[in-house]
Amino acid sequence: MNFGITRAAALDLLRKHLSNQNLINHSLASEAVLRAVAERLGEDSEKWGLAGLLHDLDSESQPDLATHTTETVQILSALGVDSEIVEAIRLHNPTAHPGSIRTTVFQHALAAGETVTGLIAATALVYPDKKLASVKTKSVTKRFKEKAFARGADREVIAECELIGLPLADFCALSLTAMQAIAGEIGL
Repeated sequence: MNFGITRAAALDLLRKHLSNQNLINHSLASEAVLRAVAERLGEDSEKWGLAGLLHDLDSESQPDLATHTTETVQILSALGVDSEIVEAIRLHNPTAHPGSIRTTVFQHALAAGETVTGLIAATALVYPDKKLASVKTKSVTKRFKEKAFARGADREVIAECELIGLPLADFCALSLTAMQAIAGEIGL
């Protein structure tokens, strides 16, 4: 299916706009999680993966949440990227778009999926070996309950997994497994 951009072109675009390797790794992790969630839900994993990969394209040029995603939306729209991908990306940061709310499974999945990557990565980093291979789902769900841990990983957004039919423990397990599959690529 044609979504207005290939994965290879999306990767090139990502590397053109992001120089921070941690942001690139986050984007790759988000792609993996979104692909896994799409497969579980019987959705298009290519489409959802592209959204995960491109969602933070402007995070270096627009680091303020008041404007983050605005440049990404402009870039992707100009390229003719699928409007549902662009809208899901736009809505993963509602701060920049007051009054906008997520309403679709895709939109909730992107928001929850990209957010849970931070919680999982932070969980791995407290292990002595700092490797995803050591992390168990139980550790992630335990850290989810610790509000002071990985404060940037908004628990309410992660909990949107329930709105797409995935209980938190299942969502964390699915996301962890997806990230573990690319651990070497993302340095964890």
